[in-house]
Amino acid sequence: MSQKVAVVTGAASGIGLAVAEALAAGDYRLVMADVNTESGQREADRLNAYFVHADLTDRTACKALIDAAAAKFGSVDVLINNAGIQHVSPVEDFPEDKWDFIIRLMLTAPFLLTKYAWPHMKAAGWGRVINISSVHGLRASEFKSAYISAKHGIMGLTKTTALEGGPFGITVNAICPAYVRTPLVDNQIDAQAASHGIPREEVIGSIMLKKAAIKRMIEPSEIGAAAMYLCSDAAGCMTGTDFTIDCGWTAC
Repeated sequence: MSQKVAVVTGAASGIGLAVAEALAAGDYRLVMADVNTESGQREADRLNAYFVHADLTDRTACKALIDAAAAKFGSVDVLINNAGIQHVSPVEDFPEDKWDFIIRLMLTAPFLLTKYAWPHMKAAGWGRVINISSVHGLRASEFKSAYISAKHGIMGLTKTTALEGGPFGITVNAICPAYVRTPLVDNQIDAQAASHGIPREEVIGSIMLKKAAIKRMIEPSEIGAAAMYLCSDAAGCMTGTDFTIDCGWTAC
């Protein structure tokens, strides 16, 4: 698996950074993409990776990212669609422009990036696409209509492209974590407190971990390890799956 080329979106922090760290340790040639140039470039320098500033809500930026990776390293073997945001609001108050933004970033961009990376993987007869979905790609919660719609859409994209990729040695899977200890999740706590009308300190126990059998947050490194497994030859027959890391949330 050494010296394959991996592209990770949303790689400047959180899950994306943890996946990038795992891939860098696995001797991949790594392309890290993010809208945050300062932290993205700093982390890329630390990991000896190639950084590309990319606003993935812009369709042309999606193609430019894959083109830049291929120009730098000659191909794209692994694509990690991770970039995303959260927005917590009742549906009647959900800003329409925010809906459009979330769908562009979290559903349209993964489709486009997969589309543009596909010919490289097909030509090589090998490829891995990993979509970072969520337990909310499998279950719904209130006040997250755009996020949950995008994550459910990603599950459909994962299954469809898995069927198309199988004959060409391309696997496509989705990792579906519950709450991961990241800045994105930390930023949700105040919004959840406001939406549910409870104090901030109650959000983790009463909302985030309420449905989990294991009462803790998931560490980003655990998602990185899962991504590495899905990239490995050991996972060569896994495709179209939801690789669920949810502390037991979906067991009931």
